[in-house]
Amino acid sequence: MTATLVTGICELVTNDETVSGADDSEGLGMLAQAAVVVEDGVVRWIGSGRAAPPADEVVDLGGRAVIPSFVDSHAHLMFAGDRATEFAARMTGVPYDGGGIATTVAATRAASDDELRRLLAGRIAELRAQGTATVEIKSGYGLTVSDELRALRIAAEFTDETTFLGAHVVPAEFADRRVEYLQLVTGPMLAACAPHARWVDVFCEPRSPHAFTGDEARVVLAAGRDAGLGLRVHGNQLGPGPGVQLAVQMSAASVDHCTFLSDADVDALAAAADTTVATLLPGVEFSTRSPYPDGRGLIDRGVSVALATDCNPGTCYSSSMPLVIALAVREMRLTPAEALRAATVGGAQALRRNDIGRIRVGGRADLTALDAPTYLHLMYRPGVPLCRVLELP
Repeated sequence: MTATLVTGICELVTNDETVSGADDSEGLGMLAQAAVVVEDGVVRWIGSGRAAPPADEVVDLGGRAVIPSFVDSHAHLMFAGDRATEFAARMTGVPYDGGGIATTVAATRAASDDELRRLLAGRIAELRAQGTATVEIKSGYGLTVSDELRALRIAAEFTDETTFLGAHVVPAEFADRRVEYLQLVTGPMLAACAPHARWVDVFCEPRSPHAFTGDEARVVLAAGRDAGLGLRVHGNQLGPGPGVQLAVQMSAASVDHCTFLSDADVDALAAAADTTVATLLPGVEFSTRSPYPDGRGLIDRGVSVALATDCNPGTCYSSSMPLVIALAVREMRLTPAEALRAATVGGAQALRRNDIGRIRVGGRADLTALDAPTYLHLMYRPGVPLCRVLELP
């Protein structure tokens, strides 16, 4: 095994308050003029650059900042085609109701395995070039047993965080047979897909004629849980709805969007802060001209919050976690430190992982370098490509 010393770090954000000598005043566990030793993909040492032990190789970052790599806990990367014309229509006032998903379903079904694999590999490379090392990938653009299965098989080549989303929308061929499609999702489709997924998800949105009601979503989640999958929920995106309460009642790891919340929803999320994370997706609001969630209010009430891209072809075709962070600070009033933690530790919590989102001895060496002296440049210089995941021996 080769030990690599990463030195020349002007500012190291660890998200670990136990690191010796760290400034944890903002909850980031920061070290100045720091170094890290990595061996076999694991952090072996953290400390002052002047006290760094010898190593087989040295990577000098020349005064750059280093942060834990982003954890994107909500993404729809398994698709073909695009919906640029739909985006243009929304910018002229056409509302989003989920119907455009059918366009992506048709394109994805028509694509070959090799084409889907090539497209996904390109998106993964794009994520890493912007600082993301861990990404959750959902199915949901096949909506047949065979297409959902191949989506998850291909996704599993790139991530351990695969999510079965057969209950994305009711496909056109089942428009008048909702009950039959629900039985397919919770029966043969789930049986085929569960061995290739870690999670089950459902688009719980009664305001969309294409998505699922609270009662339907409960059936999907219960079946997924019985099949050994963890639970995730798309909820409260288009208006007030049952998604948040359902997620909390069923101890889902995450309920995502949370754009329209009642006081009771916020109370429920605060009470379940150790179990259920509110994952906010401000790139969607940016791309749909919808109101932003009240991130500030959620954090002030003690809700556990994550940030993710929701990268998808319809409502947010962006893989940029730095953009999401900047939007969270500018539009949802998170502090820069809160936004960075939500995009790292928060994402890890939403995936129920404790081996990512932090830089600590014994943890995975997911390090992201910034072409800047401090993490504050993530918000200070929005739109500038500052981040990259360090590729170490």
